Amino acid sequence: MKSRLSLLPPGALTAGAVSFTVFAWASAFVSIRSAGSAYSPGALALGRLLTASVVLIALLLIRRVGLPPRGAWRGILISGLVWFCGYTVALNWGERLVDAGTAALLVNTGPILMALLAARLLGEALPPRLLAGMGVSFVGAVVVGLSMSGGGSTSVLGVVLCLLAAVAYATGVVAQKPALSFGTPLQITAYSCLTGAVACLPFAGQLAAEVPEAPLSATLNMVYLGVVPTALAFITWTYALARMPAGKLGSTTYAVPAVVVLLSWVFLGEVPAWLTLIGGVLCLAGVAVARSRPRAAVRAAA
Repeated sequence: MKSRLSLLPPGALTAGAVSFTVFAWASAFVSIRSAGSAYSPGALALGRLLTASVVLIALLLIRRVGLPPRGAWRGILISGLVWFCGYTVALNWGERLVDAGTAALLVNTGPILMALLAARLLGEALPPRLLAGMGVSFVGAVVVGLSMSGGGSTSVLGVVLCLLAAVAYATGVVAQKPALSFGTPLQITAYSCLTGAVACLPFAGQLAAEVPEAPLSATLNMVYLGVVPTALAFITWTYALARMPAGKLGSTTYAVPAVVVLLSWVFLGEVPAWLTLIGGVLCLAGVAVARSRPRAAVRAAA
C-alpha cells in the first residue's frame, strides 16, 4: 500500500487529504447534533478527545514515533488548548442552540480569520484569486446558513459560541503551521489532541454520569467523532497543512456547509430548498477559484 501511494503525485495525495478532511468535518456537525441531545458540551468534548487519543496513541506505537522536537511544542500546546479543547466545547454548546447549517456557516468564517492571521503572523501572501475565492465561498456560506436557519432555533448565545469556535479554529491552525516544520503530521495531531483531552479532564465527572444514561446511538456518535473527524481527519489536515499555505487550505473548508446540507438530507431527512442548493454550489465554486492558479504559473510548473 505504501509503495502504491508513493507512485501517486504529491498533489493528488494532498487533494485526497483535503477532500477526506472536508467530508469528515462536515459529518461532525450532524453527529454533534445527534450526540448533543444526550451529552453535555464538556462531556461530549472529553469523550471525543479521549477516543481520538486512544487511536492516535495506537498509531504512534505502531509507527514507533517518539516525542516531537522542542520547537514544535509551542504550536502543539496552543493548538491543543485553543483548537482541540476550546473549539470543541464551544461548538458542542453552540449546536445545542442553533441548527447544524447555521453552525457550519458561522464556523466557516474561520478561514477568513485564518488567512488574515497567516498573512500577519506567518507572512503568507493574499493573492487576488484566494481573496476572490474566499469572497465567493463566503457569499455561498451565507446563503446556505440563511436558507437553513429558517427552520431551526437561533439564539444570540449560540451565534456567539459558534463565532468563538471560528476564532479558536483559525488561531489553532495558524499556531499549528510552524510546528509542522519541526514534527510530523501524526506527532503534531496526536500530542495536540492529548493536550486538549487533558484540558477537558474537569468534565470527567459529567462524562461518567452521562454515559450510563445516554442511548447507544449517542455514544456511537461520540466514538465516531473521536475516530473519524478528530483522529483521522486531523492527520489528513496536518498532512495537507504541511504542504500548502494555511490561508489557501483554510479556504477549502468553505465546502463544508454544502456537504452538511447533503448529509442532513441523507441522514436527517431534511430536504434542502433551492436556495440552499445555490449556496452550496457557490461554496464549491469559491473553493475552485481559491485553489486555481494563473495559466502562466501552470505553464511554468509544467
